[in-house]
Amino acid sequence: MPLRVSPSRYSQVAAAALAMLCTIVLSGALVRLTGSGLGCDDWPNCNSQKFVDVSSTHAAIEQVNRLFTGLVSASVVAAVLMAYLRSPRRRDLVLLAWGLVAGVIAQIVIGGIVVLTGLHPLWNMAHFLVSMLLVTCAFLLERSSRLDGTVRLWRDVPEGIGAAHASLVVAAAVAVTTGTVVTATGPHAGDENAARLGFELREVARVHSTSVILCIGLLAWLLWRTRSEADRRGMSLRQSLSILGFVAVAQGALGYAQYFSGVPVLLVAIHIAGATAFWLAVCNVAFAPRPDEVLPVTAVR
Repeated sequence: MPLRVSPSRYSQVAAAALAMLCTIVLSGALVRLTGSGLGCDDWPNCNSQKFVDVSSTHAAIEQVNRLFTGLVSASVVAAVLMAYLRSPRRRDLVLLAWGLVAGVIAQIVIGGIVVLTGLHPLWNMAHFLVSMLLVTCAFLLERSSRLDGTVRLWRDVPEGIGAAHASLVVAAAVAVTTGTVVTATGPHAGDENAARLGFELREVARVHSTSVILCIGLLAWLLWRTRSEADRRGMSLRQSLSILGFVAVAQGALGYAQYFSGVPVLLVAIHIAGATAFWLAVCNVAFAPRPDEVLPVTAVR
């Protein structure tokens, strides 16, 4: 009898891939924050003599992050293989799983370019932003894998707020992008000799904070606008907005705290972890299956 994977088991596999992709964002950030970005100065070898080298602290930290990429790759490969074995097989899940494969390959290539260009800040920015695209794809895979049947995941919102809802998602993407500009301008380059963007840190921080304030303003308006929504659609949106609001305000407060305290490593690490949580909350606001079109996987026999 051919091997078959149940919908609920596949949902667990998709959740594991999402967790791994979120975790590697933080592990990669720790490489940069500990100054270990060139602990391995070659690619794909650690250096010109060894493929694996843990002879120094910086090399060990970078090596562990590279090896962790193997675990991420394994989780993504499992998501693809089991998408074909899932019963019933769904084309949308197969395509999303292959999207993860494409993203991981892109990240491996970009990671090599980051090292070979001496941690150029633009490539570091690209590394993080592609990570957020991967997180988005994994979120969609995990969310849709819970449900029976191909679904339309863009959230169906009450009339009159569609433009504001889309604008919120765009504003959030701008906030994340400007955040990478601040990071690429600031002191934590991954190596003391790595280049920085030639902007004034105060100015790019001001642009970033403005984009965050705009995002929170749109969020507050949407919360006010949906205050009287009593149907399932409106209540689901309001709950997602509330979660995003909590994360956004916490991130904003943390951003000001790290700026005025001299950008300490610990706060930056927490802020990067928070940025991933923020983007997951944005995905939760942007994407949700329409409740009249889907059934939970627990209902599938």
